[in-house]
Amino acid sequence: MGRWITKNGNRVYLEDGKGGSGPLVAVAAAVVLAGGGVAGVGAGGLFAGGGGGAGAASEAFAGNAAGDVVDSLPGRSIKTRRAEAGESAKKGKPDEAWSKLKVKQLRREVHDLEHAAECVAAATGKVREFLMRTPCSSLHRMLLAVGDGHRNAAVISVVRVGFRSRKQAAAFEKVERVHGSGDVRPLDVAVVLGVAGVKMTGLHYASRPEGYGMVVAEADNATGHFDDETLDALAEVASWMPVKK
Repeated sequence: MGRWITKNGNRVYLEDGKGGSGPLVAVAAAVVLAGGGVAGVGAGGLFAGGGGGAGAASEAFAGNAAGDVVDSLPGRSIKTRRAEAGESAKKGKPDEAWSKLKVKQLRREVHDLEHAAECVAAATGKVREFLMRTPCSSLHRMLLAVGDGHRNAAVISVVRVGFRSRKQAAAFEKVERVHGSGDVRPLDVAVVLGVAGVKMTGLHYASRPEGYGMVVAEADNATGHFDDETLDALAEVASWMPVKK
């Protein structure tokens, strides 16, 4: 395991032996955070057993080579696409939102943990300490895989941490937003999606308050390549999508 740090304004994942203890997920979209594996949720843990070991992303996303993605905003800039896709996501129209970013959804996995102890187990650093003093009321985490139909695919993590009041959620955000304070880890890509070799770097992320919580989303390349602007847009749009089953 490793941990997230902020270096030169970017979030960087440190492997074991470099001073880390597990990635951190921000608590936004009602307190949704992004990070890495969760205590008790690694291989052989809570979410294991879904059929075989992790394989190559190209195999897991085999349907991403059909060239069948519909571009609903042809000729538009990424800035326009990002704004329009966000509006669709807020209206509960995920397929429409993705088409505005020239991608389609390949996979979606959601796991709901509604016990305070599970929030603590999934957190690190001062964020963990805060959650020990101020128990969360819910933890919803989601992994999405999207692709452009031409073998380029990205994995998106969305984490939502809920509390019993807006005051608690606001207090949590103050702790979480401090660089190096810790985080809430995202679901493990290899375990949940069965895709090996994909890491959430935390370099492309979006966070927002939502009701009594916060949501944090982050996106990274899985196969092929999406540029930085597109990955930022994917994270922002995903942060507006429902995280519950």
